[in-house]
Amino acid sequence: MAIALASLVSGLVALYLHLWKLGLTGSLMCTGSGGCEYVQGSKYGWFLGVDVALIGALGYACLFVAAVISTWPTLEDAKWPNTLMQLMIWPAVLFTIRLKYAEFIILKSFCPWCAISATIITLCAILVVLDRRRGLR
Repeated sequence: MAIALASLVSGLVALYLHLWKLGLTGSLMCTGSGGCEYVQGSKYGWFLGVDVALIGALGYACLFVAAVISTWPTLEDAKWPNTLMQLMIWPAVLFTIRLKYAEFIILKSFCPWCAISATIITLCAILVVLDRRRGLR
C-alpha cells in the first residue's frame, strides 16, 4: 500500500505539471527562483516529443494500479505483481537520474516538484526490493 500511496502522490504532482504545460492551471506554484518554469520549459522537459510530466503521470498511474492489485489477498504470495512493479520502477529510476543530471548539472537549476518525484521513485525502488525480499522468505 505504501507504493500505491507514494505513486498516487507523485502521479498527482506530474499531472499538475502537465496541466501547467497545457496552460490549464495558471502560474506554476514554485519557489521564487523560477527554477520550475526553467526546468519544465527546457528541452529536458520533453522526451521524444512527449511531455516528461505526462510520461510521469501515466507511469505513476500504472504503478498505482499494479500496487493496488498486489495487495489483493488472492495475490499475497504471487511474485508477478512485484516483478511488474520492478519492470516499471527501475526504468523510471534510470530516467529520473537522467533528468536530475540535466536539472542540476546542465541547467544548474532546481525544481521542487521534480524533487518530489525523484524522492518518491527512490522510495518506491526501496519498497519494491523489500517486498521482493519478503516474498522470497
